[in-house]
Amino acid sequence: MRLFNPRTFLTRAGLGRTIVDLKKKQTVFSQGDPANDVFYIQSGKVRLNVISSGGKEATIALLGTGDFFGEECIANSHPLRMVTATVIAEGTVLKVAKKEMIRALHEQHALSDIFVAYLLARNLRVQEDLVDQLFNSSEKRLARALLLLTQFGKEGTAETVIPKISQETLAEMVGTTRARVSFFMNRFRKLGFIEYNGVLQVHRSLLNVVLHD
Repeated sequence: MRLFNPRTFLTRAGLGRTIVDLKKKQTVFSQGDPANDVFYIQSGKVRLNVISSGGKEATIALLGTGDFFGEECIANSHPLRMVTATVIAEGTVLKVAKKEMIRALHEQHALSDIFVAYLLARNLRVQEDLVDQLFNSSEKRLARALLLLTQFGKEGTAETVIPKISQETLAEMVGTTRARVSFFMNRFRKLGFIEYNGVLQVHRSLLNVVLHD
């Protein structure tokens, strides 16, 4: 009997699993759509945003390689999508049908360990985001957002180049105005923390802004 390999499960098509190529600005699913699948990002970046009943939009997460999204479908209490998922950097995702994902999680402990560890890390990230919003300056919040976009702190070498992202989106993430984001981005560039020559490049030295009291 072949041993189950969770990495193989998450990188190859199979029963209930489809590899989908994503194009920039493509909508993977919209808020209010039926929640029938879980997605695993093999490459690229995806933005999760939510729109209030009053029409106000907010970015709640920017996800990259190795991240899951759409996992709320596993909970029967969430039959509809609570967010909209939009591609901000083209790549590929593994689309896993809800029924197949539940079966695999129940039967394969190696996969469930990875999935639970991800959910715990996501929960910790949410708590950190809340603390960030409550206690840190908008300059620190912007620096942290840029570092997270480079996947700083994840296993392996962090990306230093960020796919094109508007200052409006950064302002939504940070909870400030576009003008403030522009001001801080110019300051970061003058200090040598970032470079911008058609693409945005972030240096590890930007961490000094986050750590500085």
